[in-house]
Amino acid sequence: MHEARRRTQPHTPSIVCLILVGATLLKGALLVSDAVPFNADEAVVALMARHILQGERPWFFYGQAYMGSLDAYLIAAAFHFLGERVLTIRLVQLALFLLTLATSYRVALCFTSGRLAGALTVLLMAFPPVLLTLYTTATLGGYGETLLVGNLLLWWGHRLAHQGGRPVGLWLLWGLVAGLGFWAFSLVVVYIIPVGAWLLWRLRRQALRGYLLSALAFAVGSIPWWLGNIGRLETGIAEMMGTAVRSTAVADTFLGNVGLRLFNFFVFGLTVLFGLRFPWGMEGPPLWLGVLPLALYLGALLYGLRRSFVLTGIWCTLLLGFILTPFGGDPSGRYFLPLYMPLFICTAALIAKLREHLGRWAWALPGVVLLFNLVGTARAALHNPPGITTQFEAITRIDHRYDHALIEFLRQHNERYGYTNYWVAYPIAFLSGEEIILVPRLPYKEDLRYTPRDDRYAPYGALVAASPSAVYVTTNHPVLNELLRSRLREAGVEFMETQIGDYHIFYALSRHVTPAELSLPPGG
Repeated sequence: MHEARRRTQPHTPSIVCLILVGATLLKGALLVSDAVPFNADEAVVALMARHILQGERPWFFYGQAYMGSLDAYLIAAAFHFLGERVLTIRLVQLALFLLTLATSYRVALCFTSGRLAGALTVLLMAFPPVLLTLYTTATLGGYGETLLVGNLLLWWGHRLAHQGGRPVGLWLLWGLVAGLGFWAFSLVVVYIIPVGAWLLWRLRRQALRGYLLSALAFAVGSIPWWLGNIGRLETGIAEMMGTAVRSTAVADTFLGNVGLRLFNFFVFGLTVLFGLRFPWGMEGPPLWLGVLPLALYLGALLYGLRRSFVLTGIWCTLLLGFILTPFGGDPSGRYFLPLYMPLFICTAALIAKLREHLGRWAWALPGVVLLFNLVGTARAALHNPPGITTQFEAITRIDHRYDHALIEFLRQHNERYGYTNYWVAYPIAFLSGEEIILVPRLPYKEDLRYTPRDDRYAPYGALVAASPSAVYVTTNHPVLNELLRSRLREAGVEFMETQIGDYHIFYALSRHVTPAELSLPPGG
């Protein structure tokens, strides 16, 4: 496996199309079974898309100065034609995933020189570990776009390198897509840095005009990032470097954090990447079934990465970013998604090589990997709740099958405004057509910690403040419920309570009382 010009070989469109059909069927089964809960981050993107159709023009995910709103604009377009439903959001993610699969074949051909390895790469990508399935089914605002943009940068970068940097239009496309991807999600730099460095090394001075055109195109593609950060550039850069998730770094020193993040990388990150555990916990598919896939993955990385500067560069760039920034405190594995393309290319190349020695017995290798991945996916989907969820902390996992029951209860009791936590506020706002607005002013962590960043959309707060009544909705938090009872009684407020699924509701309050009046969060 190498970056040399690949041999001219016939394409295998029928095989790739068959794989795409299989991937679509798998996604369809997950959607029909409601195995992937509608989460709060996804609801924020959905609300942004709705507001875009109403005339708003957000630059970034609400409440942030990074992670652009490209995904929301794509969903807004789909809403216009297909209606404002959760299914529509998932169809957009499916479309992005199918495009990623289609371009994966072209990328694999660039780095392996073999159509068999190309088809195997698409096959492994189409039926992957749960981590990739999760973040290409539900959206958190830009992972699907990042994977697609990464494939385009790898594919077009390879073409530029082997055509001597001559196609001017391709330089412009490469820079434009890189800039757009940078706005959508700065994680795309794990592709930009190694591909850019490789092009500089391989072409050196013979492509000076190409470098300049690509840089100008990057500036054009990233214009939304710059416009969105006018007057707050320092904040945008800081959030891009991880200040928004700095609470995940718990060591007292820089070296301590680096050590912790290295531990997260190898213990939490790689285990979820290989499918040995699920992104939301330590459980996973049967470990005995993962012995051969793990051995194959490790052997493939040893075999393949040393033959490819670019694929190795993706791993090294992500590793450095992970251990040097607060993003390395996230144990879910979601920042590891760009590693799948190098991993699957290396695995496919090794299987193709082994086929020369093992013959048809080599087909058992991808078969065992796919079996392991599908068993893991089925086990996660059938264990619902939590289902295939983005929620790493158990206390934040909500049985969303009761969402509509909660909405109906609040409608019947004319409780349209109130207070809750982040994981409830935005799904209920979207599903109710923004008829019910609950602002996230309550803590959800066991130690009652709260961050004002949870309150993503200021207009909702104004609506709740103007309401003569307010309802309180909590989830999975007996300590907070008891604190609420105590503080409401101390304030002389009469109320009623009920439980619907995971939702505990304090309603029919004798007057509107805010969390600040109740000193919730404590000391707030």
